[in-house]
Amino acid sequence: MGLRYRTAIIGAGSIAADAHVPAVRALEDELDLVAVADADAERAATFAGTYGIAASYDDPAELLRIEEPDLVLVCTPSSTHPELAVAALRAGAWVYCEKPVAGSLADHDAILAAERATGRYCAPVFQWRAGSGATHVRGLLRAGTLGAPLLALCQTTWYRGAEYYAVPWRGRRDTELGGATVTQGVHGIDLLLWLWPDWREVSARVSTVDREIETEDVSLAHVTFGSGAQASVVNSVVSASQESYLRLDCRRASVELRHLYGYRNADWTFTPAPDVPPTEPGWDTVPEEVPATQRTQLAGIVAAMRAGRPPEHTATDARRTTEFVTCLYKSAATGAPVARGSVGPGDPFYASWWGAV
Repeated sequence: MGLRYRTAIIGAGSIAADAHVPAVRALEDELDLVAVADADAERAATFAGTYGIAASYDDPAELLRIEEPDLVLVCTPSSTHPELAVAALRAGAWVYCEKPVAGSLADHDAILAAERATGRYCAPVFQWRAGSGATHVRGLLRAGTLGAPLLALCQTTWYRGAEYYAVPWRGRRDTELGGATVTQGVHGIDLLLWLWPDWREVSARVSTVDREIETEDVSLAHVTFGSGAQASVVNSVVSASQESYLRLDCRRASVELRHLYGYRNADWTFTPAPDVPPTEPGWDTVPEEVPATQRTQLAGIVAAMRAGRPPEHTATDARRTTEFVTCLYKSAATGAPVARGSVGPGDPFYASWWGAV
């Protein structure tokens, strides 16, 4: 029980340096960062030297074979995630994979099949779920404290300019997989679907209004939930005034979250309905601060590894988000609403959320 898990990072880019190395270092009593791999051997070696990592590789397969890690953090360009996640699972490791964990329902289901075959788990990087604010609100919703869900607004209006898209794999359907919807907006979308899980149908439009890219820089969607609740989802990378905004209007109260890339308890506000407010004491106060970061989510994964149980946030429940994104893109392509559960093997959108393209 006292052994540190052998941990490896695949992908030596900015997200690994800025978010994942600090998360692992914060858990140094539990995790031993033994290796890094990157397709660019020089970058891998530089990364290893900068962060005091013993071994570097330019081939992830060689890293998995030689180092035999217990835990692998996948921080590579989007299109490589499914293959690397499956390879790490088959090598006997648990996986913490950056979003999007898959670029299609077919790829996502391949990861789930690898989980079943190996008994290991792939957890998606959806750290906004892990903060104390989201956990508190989810508890209120499950307990019925806020009343029935009625209307949601989910807005990810960010800015990504020429410097961002100068990175060769960004802005391309074959490598980044998607634009404002799945690269930027997916955190807000996933949080909405984690809080209100019973989405039923989506009607959407995607467009490239300004950036010189293959993927969309704006998307808009109307969502119907099984309960009858409605939602509006807006994603953008052309917004100079940047904000991440989530609003949940329920029968007894409204809950709002305003932030940019990561929230704190103070970013949540609670407004009771004038006629039928919640009556439970403390409903509008988030408990002790737990940051919505990769460190928080990674700590939960390590605890699950120790306990021999699935992590709280799994590839199984993240499939809901992959399916939503798939249906959003299909609706935008076909001009028709798309129902949850309607995209399966044989549908071109099952193999790629861009359809036959």
